[in-house]
Amino acid sequence: MSLPEDLTTLPTPPACTADFCLIPLGTPTASVSKEVAQVQRLLKRSGLNYSMHSAGTTVEGSWDDVMRVIGQCHAMLHQNGVVRIQSDIRVGSRTDKKQGFKDKVETVEKLLGGDA
Repeated sequence: MSLPEDLTTLPTPPACTADFCLIPLGTPTASVSKEVAQVQRLLKRSGLNYSMHSAGTTVEGSWDDVMRVIGQCHAMLHQNGVVRIQSDIRVGSRTDKKQGFKDKVETVEKLLGGDA
């Protein structure tokens, strides 16, 4: 596929899985549990499928929805007084089959289930 003249016609992938970690900088304490809880509340209201883990959150949906909700997490924390946020985001997409983050984990757990 060649690059279209008008890049606004190039669609984003229909689905993706993103693992992200927002790192608030300059907070009064080393703990960021309050900010993490705020992000989790926003994700719950987003309607997207997500799962928090010890070093961030995995979220899945359309590319546009996932990127929008991560941006909204930034905006919300800024509105709540965090002046600087650094984020690590790892995003995957595939077109050969539909596969969510839970499916990926279950596949590996099945393989591990055969271990003695």
